Amino acid sequence: MRTATTSPATATLPPLSIPDVTVTVIVYNDAERLPRAVASVLRQTHANIEVVISDDHSTDATEEVARELAAHDPRIVYLRLPENSGGCSAPRNRALDIARAPYLMFLDSDDELPERAVEVLLAAHRERDLDFAMGAVHRVRVDGGRRTTWMPHLVAERRALDGIEADPRLFFEHLSTSKMYARGFLDRHGLRFPEGIHYEDQLFSAQAYCLAKTFTVVPEPVYRWYIAPYAASETASISNQRHKLTNVRDRVHVQRLIDAFLAGSGHEALREDKDFKFLKHDFRMYAGDLPYRDDAWLASFADLVNPYLDTLAEGAYARLPRSERVVLRLLRDRRLADVRTAARGLGHDVAPRRVTPDGESGRVYWGEGVPRSPEARRELDLTDLELDTRPFFTALLRHEITEVTRGPGASVDLTVRTYDPALRLPVGPQRAVLHLSPGRRRLTVPFRLSPVGPGLFEGRVRLDLAAARLPLQGFEGVRHPVLRLRHQGRTHTGILLAPLSFPPLTARVPYRAGLTPHRVTLRPEGHNPGRLQIHWRPTGTTSSLIRPAIRRLSTPRTRRASRLAANILH
Repeated sequence: MRTATTSPATATLPPLSIPDVTVTVIVYNDAERLPRAVASVLRQTHANIEVVISDDHSTDATEEVARELAAHDPRIVYLRLPENSGGCSAPRNRALDIARAPYLMFLDSDDELPERAVEVLLAAHRERDLDFAMGAVHRVRVDGGRRTTWMPHLVAERRALDGIEADPRLFFEHLSTSKMYARGFLDRHGLRFPEGIHYEDQLFSAQAYCLAKTFTVVPEPVYRWYIAPYAASETASISNQRHKLTNVRDRVHVQRLIDAFLAGSGHEALREDKDFKFLKHDFRMYAGDLPYRDDAWLASFADLVNPYLDTLAEGAYARLPRSERVVLRLLRDRRLADVRTAARGLGHDVAPRRVTPDGESGRVYWGEGVPRSPEARRELDLTDLELDTRPFFTALLRHEITEVTRGPGASVDLTVRTYDPALRLPVGPQRAVLHLSPGRRRLTVPFRLSPVGPGLFEGRVRLDLAAARLPLQGFEGVRHPVLRLRHQGRTHTGILLAPLSFPPLTARVPYRAGLTPHRVTLRPEGHNPGRLQIHWRPTGTTSSLIRPAIRRLSTPRTRRASRLAANILH
């Protein structure tokens, strides 16, 4: 077994051949997942590697597990920091001090490396003299297994770049873990992770991008990033602790450090691209949560963020979608109640409750009244959205549930209010349909929306969850009902915004004469726009016997035959 203290001078390392690549696995109180991470490194197709487990002074069984791993493979070095640093930077930096390979990679203990990650990135280095090579990151949702590629447009094809100026969009790919660095490049520039702050990856990566003369992007996956979006706050990742104002402060602080680096290193010309990245990615992550924050939190958030927003390039704002520019302007003007309303529409083409036409200028503005300042008039101007003339299926409407009450059995009564600020719907009652599709089988519930004022309609609808048609094996998953309207032969589909909070409503539903019982829960989405959300979970023999059996028997051929038979019978 090889172990090391935090000082390279006192590290005890037996003489071994020099590895090609050192992979540092940082860990803190993660004894359960550490073996998985280390195993993913040990099974790399390129075997001449060194693994440094850098332990940020864990207090659980991590030390015991790490020493056991090191005892069984001479390629593993265990490094334990004398005290907890509270971040990722110190464990990485201490590992850099003792790493023996000319090429370096970083891995977090809750993630993995795909089997060919080292081989692919090392091959890129050997083809050309690079400062670093980077590849695709696969994100895996731990709550459902769904896999996506992080920033896929940036890693879609293999390419070599002579500096970040060739593609400033790469600022969006700020992960240090998706890259293999030449040790000489890091040492030449004294490039290390900033200690004592969070979001250290953003500063480190910005510096690496700007200092690198040449780097290569490969499309192959080189990192597997496990995402737990709804983890408990005490175990959530730093990026999932956005409810903490200290988290906001850290993110803004890092941005200011990046700005200072750009100015001091002669890369000021990249400032607009970097500012756009902050607005589109970093601020946007907080924006979806703003409807759920109370007045005191929102006021403190504005205090922290607004001074920094005032320093950003105007061109960065101009590159954003109008809905995001509206939220930013309302926040900068401290219209906090309006911030909540506007933020619920982000990413879903949801209309404001009201718009104001300006008879003098012919412009149309978000909300009630013409904005007073020139800046607000510029940012809250919705004229270019052509609210009154765009095709009906793309019309901007807003459907809000104002009341949710339990009905008989497994039904719920919903009071729905529809806002039509551009007056696209004809005067009079509107035929509406609620659509819900669990397991590909649609449940449709017609109801009527009655006019209660200009551009405002209300209606009540009973949604009977027992009426949903589920597959024989049942259905497990989440669905969000949508509301559909028809006008002049065109259909408009919009999401249903639920009250931001109400007690979950749960019922046990005996679908198919009791053969497939389910536990069905209705609640607000709890994040982003806050849609109405319904969760089905099979219970009893459906969960323990029928579904596993059907999954074992299910093949592409049997699924095609089943669909063909269903179509014939239909």
